[in-house]
Amino acid sequence: MTYEVNFDGLVGPTHNYAGLSYGNVASLSNATSVSNPKEAALQGLEKMKAMHDIGLKQGVFAPHARPSLAPLRRVGFSGTDAQVLEKAYKYDPILLRACYSASAMWTANAATVSPSVDSSDGKVHFTSANLNCKFHRSIEPETTTNLLRAMFANAQYFAHHQHLPEQPFFGDEGAANHTRLADSHGSKGLQLFVYGSSGFNSDIKGPTKYPARQTLEASQAIARLHKLDDKQAIFIQQNPNVIDQGVFHNDVIAVGNENVLFCHDQAFIDQTTSLTKIRQAYIGEKPLHIVEVPTHAVSVEDAVKSYLFNSQLITLPSGEMMLVAPEECAKNDNVAAYIEYMLGAKNPISQVRFFDLRQSMQNGGGPACLRLRVALNEAELKAVNPEVMMSEDKFIQLSAWVNKHYRDKVTEQDLADPSLLQESYAALDELTQLLNLGSVYDFQRA
Repeated sequence: MTYEVNFDGLVGPTHNYAGLSYGNVASLSNATSVSNPKEAALQGLEKMKAMHDIGLKQGVFAPHARPSLAPLRRVGFSGTDAQVLEKAYKYDPILLRACYSASAMWTANAATVSPSVDSSDGKVHFTSANLNCKFHRSIEPETTTNLLRAMFANAQYFAHHQHLPEQPFFGDEGAANHTRLADSHGSKGLQLFVYGSSGFNSDIKGPTKYPARQTLEASQAIARLHKLDDKQAIFIQQNPNVIDQGVFHNDVIAVGNENVLFCHDQAFIDQTTSLTKIRQAYIGEKPLHIVEVPTHAVSVEDAVKSYLFNSQLITLPSGEMMLVAPEECAKNDNVAAYIEYMLGAKNPISQVRFFDLRQSMQNGGGPACLRLRVALNEAELKAVNPEVMMSEDKFIQLSAWVNKHYRDKVTEQDLADPSLLQESYAALDELTQLLNLGSVYDFQRA
């Protein structure tokens, strides 16, 4: 038996709205709003518990330590921790906001993962994303790798790779631009890598307004690192026009699960040809279902506002497929009408469940952004650090931890307060014990 395990990012204690992500419409439109880290973390835990309660395997991905002081010290801010914060707030508040960002909650960007059934060495492969398109995310890869190694420590089953070179030619944003199509999670599958531009080939035209965050070269490198057969990897370009409309990752316009690809009809460049290539490359015995949403039913603007395609598409223990969608989908008339139509149409998606993830949504991340999918067989699942797996007791434990340590309001002025740093580090030090992670943070290793 093979399970798809979702490892959801636990929102960090410094969750705030800094408007750092150019090209992410929600992030920019909510810049400088007052955030509620406690509500955000509890909303995420409620979703994790709900997935566990319906019979799915669910994991927890710890947040990163913020503020990250190393970048501030590297660019000349010196003194005690409190003095570094004071100086940065005075002379470069934008940089300080970036170093406080809790964006690591969106674990779809943490790494790209390939299951053992697809890799020639029979191991599950992880490559942390370099996230070099945005400064506040470019400081994440080393901690991400530390966390992944602490969660998936057994070298008999798991292979970890260093993130790709930290420059634009190998821009990599992880699983948000990658999905896997197969008869089942335990069957050999086709890994679909979606890129926005090429680092080396100028003939491949990218977007003109917003940056393309994933390059063809990065996707090809990951396929090599993960020891994928050529027949099990396909590289398709995202439609640059929708990137310029705020579709900054492929998972804002398409999502796949087993033998279903759910996508907008403007998701890929030369859509008809792209979908034909995917159909021809599919290696399963079951039919591949492509549920293509027409623009006249749901515009790109509505897709971005509602995050319809940033829903999770999951297989229930019964074998039915469920769309796990943000509440914004139910509140958008066009999107709600399409979902109702889709559930009655001939395709494997038969259920929908809506979740309140407002704190994450306002920063530009829906249900799919919050999770990293890892397909694991029975032996591999047993080799995972058991303390990061969701259970009734773990939910109670983590909810109590959040209520003990998190603030219910963070403003821009709070970022200059050294007590926020102290509270955050103390909370995370305790969390590493609750999740049996060891010393994964710089402040613990200093």
